[in-house]
Amino acid sequence: MSGGAHLPVLPAAVVDALAVAARPQGTFVDATFGRGGHSRLILERLGPQGRLIAFDRDPEAIAAGHATFNDARATLVHTRFARLGATLKELRAQLVDGVVFDLGVSSPQLDDPARGFSFRFDAPLDMRMDRTQGTSAAEWLAQAPEEEIEEVLSGYGEERFAKQIAKAIVAARRGGPLTSTGQLASVVGKTVRTREPGQDPATRTFQAIRIHVNQELEELSLALPQALEVLAPAGRMVVISFHSLEDRIVKNFMRGAARPEAPARLPLRASELPAPRLRLIGKPIRPGPAEVAANPRSRSALLRVAEKLA
Repeated sequence: MSGGAHLPVLPAAVVDALAVAARPQGTFVDATFGRGGHSRLILERLGPQGRLIAFDRDPEAIAAGHATFNDARATLVHTRFARLGATLKELRAQLVDGVVFDLGVSSPQLDDPARGFSFRFDAPLDMRMDRTQGTSAAEWLAQAPEEEIEEVLSGYGEERFAKQIAKAIVAARRGGPLTSTGQLASVVGKTVRTREPGQDPATRTFQAIRIHVNQELEELSLALPQALEVLAPAGRMVVISFHSLEDRIVKNFMRGAARPEAPARLPLRASELPAPRLRLIGKPIRPGPAEVAANPRSRSALLRVAEKLA
């Protein structure tokens, strides 16, 4: 298995936000284990009776964790974080003291050509975070209608040339399926003539298809309410997002739980309004210049924190 090291983003800020030191015998969840960067820092602050439960939908990440993690307090689970509630129930951890989500793809996934996430390599066009199930990017592109491709590129990639790229993909596949990242990047490159300085023409297309293949936004929308339900009073929810679509979901969910609105057209007194379930903690946090210099992939990261109310 190839793939480089993965540097955890905002490591100190995440562990401080989780307030692990305040509950050293508590139970904490790392919903996106990756290569265990945040999990290791959580374990450093946990006491001997503390518990860490780490999820990852990528079996390669879990296999790497089992090979390098040797701590009886840690439980690693191969599953999607959209199954967070059910999985914790199975593990008899109905209430937890903190949950962290580090969204997006990890460096080993991006840096392993065989995974097909990056246009930097000519590799099989896969993009699945879990290659044991689901439809690969190549399989989806081989059969998706032009209108669906356009909708995905526009909605998930915010690609202003979505219509032209979708048309070019459908035209290209008439000569045979697009099975490699190089083929797809070439089609997009010939179609998109202008782009922001320093950004490859295929960046938005690859992001959009990856999000669609893995149903990332749908998974996130399912997982956040489950995280709220399993948090104990004063438990913390910590989320790192990397693009506006993810952050919009996180921001709206946290704000909605912190300032619930009355049902439309139903007059209620202030005392009758739904009670808030979360308290927003501080302002969103971004990596500083030193972290961005050491880990350029952290530059777009945004961390939000909320606390469960009694």
